[in-house]
Amino acid sequence: MAERLSKDLAARGLVIISGMARGVDTASHRGAIAAGGKTVAVFGTGIDVIYPKENNRLSEQILSLGGALISEFPVGTFAAPQNFPIRNRIISGMSAGVLVVEAAEYSGTRITARCALEQNRDVYAVPGNVTNKGSWGPNTLIKQGAKLVATWEDVWEELPTDIQDTLNSLRDESSPPETASLFPEDAPTPHEKKIMRLLKSDESTHIDEIVERLEQELSSSEIFSALFELELDGKVRQLPGKNFVKSF
Repeated sequence: MAERLSKDLAARGLVIISGMARGVDTASHRGAIAAGGKTVAVFGTGIDVIYPKENNRLSEQILSLGGALISEFPVGTFAAPQNFPIRNRIISGMSAGVLVVEAAEYSGTRITARCALEQNRDVYAVPGNVTNKGSWGPNTLIKQGAKLVATWEDVWEELPTDIQDTLNSLRDESSPPETASLFPEDAPTPHEKKIMRLLKSDESTHIDEIVERLEQELSSSEIFSALFELELDGKVRQLPGKNFVKSF
């Protein structure tokens, strides 16, 4: 998801800023490069010390596409563990928003998210399985008000209109890039199909009516689960009072 979302956003002119670390950071840089976009790596070492070493080629690709490698540490500074949390405030400070894909309860990413809040930056998060320790950070941030992200549109729609207009004018509208999603555009499940047939786009339907009309076919938990997936997928919209309408 980090790579695909970075690819989608970079393809639309956004610069991806991350820390070149193993895992999500590296995936984010690779996504931007795959889109032919710009990405910035903020080192926790001296600018001449590539860490991890296997990202040497990645650093060359970043520069070749007009990106940048930056560091506040003196040349020759080795990979000291304490330096990486310190540099995270630069990642968030340079950004319009911070997107959290994974973060354990005690992690550098959690520090980055806190810095983003202190710097009045937007915070986005990709939800994860609650049994996965890496999902603690994004799920907690969502509970605290971070924007839930399933596709690049979830980030895009939060950008100021003037920035959207500028970015749109810089890219070729004739060949929209492939997009990523936590909820792919596969055929809806049988449960979702039954609910979609019941709902209308111009008239809301209360949750009690949905449960009543489908009680011979689906349990209430199956209905709630299907509605949740449809809402996250943007196919269904919930109105005040637990009323639902089709989004299209």
